[in-house]
Order: sequence, then C-alpha cells, then structure tokens
Amino acid sequence: MEGLAVEDETAEHGVRLTIPDYPFATDGLMLWDALKEWVTDYVNHYYPNAEQVKLDEELQGWWSEVRNIGHGDKKNEPWWPVLKTQDDLIEVVTTIAWVASGHHAAVNFGQYGYGGYFPNRPTTSRIKMPVEEPTEEELKEFYEDPEKTMLKTFPSKKQATKLMLTLDLLSTHSPDEEYLGENAEASWAHEPVIYAAYERFKGKLQYLEGVIDERNVDVALKNRAGAGVVKYELLKPISEPGLTGMGVPNSVSI
Repeated sequence: MEGLAVEDETAEHGVRLTIPDYPFATDGLMLWDALKEWVTDYVNHYYPNAEQVKLDEELQGWWSEVRNIGHGDKKNEPWWPVLKTQDDLIEVVTTIAWVASGHHAAVNFGQYGYGGYFPNRPTTSRIKMPVEEPTEEELKEFYEDPEKTMLKTFPSKKQATKLMLTLDLLSTHSPDEEYLGENAEASWAHEPVIYAAYERFKGKLQYLEGVIDERNVDVALKNRAGAGVVKYELLKPISEPGLTGMGVPNSVSI
C-alpha cells in the first residue's frame, strides 16, 4: 500500500490519496477518524495525564506482552512505540481496533462477492501458463483455441466448489455478530462521559453509512458506481446476518 497516500495537513483526514476514487481508502479514513476520536475520549477520561500511563503496571505489562510475546520475531525492531503519553496509547489502541475491525472486514467479508465466481479469482492452476516452456502442440492449441486452454487451466469443478464453499463461510455473518457502534457495554451506562462519547461514535458511524450510500450512486466515482460496477459497502458498520458484503464486527470474526 506504500505510495497510495502521503501525509498532508491541508487534506481531509490529514492525508492526500494518490487515487482519489479509492473506496477502501475514502470510507476507511472516515471510519479511522471515528475510531480515533472514540479512543481519544476514552483514554483521556481514564488517563488524564501522561504520568498515569507510564505508572500503570498492568497497561505496561500488556504492551510488553504484545511486543515481546505476541510479536516475538519483531520485538527488537526500532519502530515500536513506547507508552509514555496519552497520545502514544491512543495511537496504539486505535491501530489495534482498526486492524481487528475495519481492515479485517474490508478484506474478509467481500471474498465471496468477488471470488465466488472462480474465474474472477481462481486459487489454483492445473497446468502451466501457455507461454511457460510450451511444446509446439500446446502453443499451437493456445493460439487456435485460447478458451480451451483457459478451461484446462482453471480449477476442476470439485476444486471450484470447495473454493466457493470456503469463501461463503468466510464471508458470512453469524446471527449473533456484534458490530461497531451497535450496543454499548453495560458498564458505560454508569460513566456519563464515556457513554456520551460512545453515543457520538455511534452517530458518526450512522453518518458514515449515509455517506457510503451517497457515494455508491455518484456516477462521477467510476470505481463504485455505474454499469457493471459492484457497490462498495464493505465498511458499512451494521449488517444483517448472512452473506451481505457489508458490516464491521467489533473484532476479527470468521
């Protein structure tokens, strides 16, 4: 993804997109901002000063475990942030929340819609590409009847059926799925500041749904509207159960 966006304080969301009509980026940046604002409100309520972040043994122990055990192979990398301030904690928590919710939803729940018809995304090839060390007979057949060669290359019916089933399972929401901005934790009702912050977060996600619907009918956005173009709904926060191609669960759920 490197090179698709550059930091720009004058641009919306603080980054300028190399491809302005990039549905994952445009919708994802709105979701990121909503998540970050919610996390900021939460962190600043419970950690009103940096000293409390540094002295919280349980918090520091959790972050040490994330780096040294959860990512032991990367524990000595120089890019790991150190939890010294509220801003450090906000960035870490927002990143984890985004990866486990919005990012995962965008790469997971659309798999059947894009790959269920296996010629779109065949997962295996039964023969080499026709230009890879072909015999004269194979090359002649390819030039005379490329469709025949293509069908030989595609997965078998049995392989394709297994693929469709797998993608269907990966892309389906369970009836008890819990989505971002859907239900607040019961304990937050006793914390007016936190409950109000969550309600603001919920409102931003409802607004995002409306923005996505509007973008998907804007014919100026060629990557998400127009004849033969699939609507981009993967980052719409709430979904019905089943195979919907939308919905952002609270965490990785497949």
